[in-house]
Amino acid sequence: MKARATMVALVPCLLFAAVGCSGSPAPAAGRSPDPKGSAAAPAPGASGAPAVSAAPKAKDATLEASAFRQGDLPGYQISAQGKNPNAPDGQPQADKKACQPLADVMGDKPDPAAHETVNRGIGSQKEAGLAVSASVSSYDESDAKRVLSRLREAVAACGAGFTATVQKQTGSYRDVKATPYKADGDESVSWTTTAAAAGVSAQVHLVVVREGDRVVRLMALNVASADKKVLVPQEVSDKQLEKVRKAG
Repeated sequence: MKARATMVALVPCLLFAAVGCSGSPAPAAGRSPDPKGSAAAPAPGASGAPAVSAAPKAKDATLEASAFRQGDLPGYQISAQGKNPNAPDGQPQADKKACQPLADVMGDKPDPAAHETVNRGIGSQKEAGLAVSASVSSYDESDAKRVLSRLREAVAACGAGFTATVQKQTGSYRDVKATPYKADGDESVSWTTTAAAAGVSAQVHLVVVREGDRVVRLMALNVASADKKVLVPQEVSDKQLEKVRKAG
């Protein structure tokens, strides 16, 4: 139980610095979830996890419309939480220049050039422990293209791994491997890595997709079985990109 609680607290909230813990259970019977998503609830084994506030609305109305709402994904619980108070602020700094784009994508936004980012936590009610973080960011289109280009180069250059530090907290990412993944956008990049900090590690899958001047970032891991290989569920990425297109 202690190891699981550590994983829930550490991996989504420290290494996934942009969001609070996801993997929330279904709302209690008789309760109607907030249509934008619930406040973050503790994942299994994380009793006593601190509550976090609902996410503020994006200034960009189309960006806000792109974000998941409760009910968008049957079989999943959506958390529209703000950033977990235990997560450090800012963009992680990589120890290798070539790997900085991979460190950036673990930060508050996928890249410093992003104008605004909305985040959601997604907990599977079908696969125990599966947690996904989803974000949509607005960019100038040229900057959005540059994000994808830099990520592809970094994945190719950083197979041996790297470390990243934010607010004196350091995580390592090893075995960075490009992973085939179908994403229905203008362009995409997908990779897996093993993330570790404070003696705890987890298999992580990341997908970043560009749709015009929007960049979608999806990250998945299993908080109940950290060494289990995971992929972002296809239905999650398909629905996220559908919402981005509909929002304009």
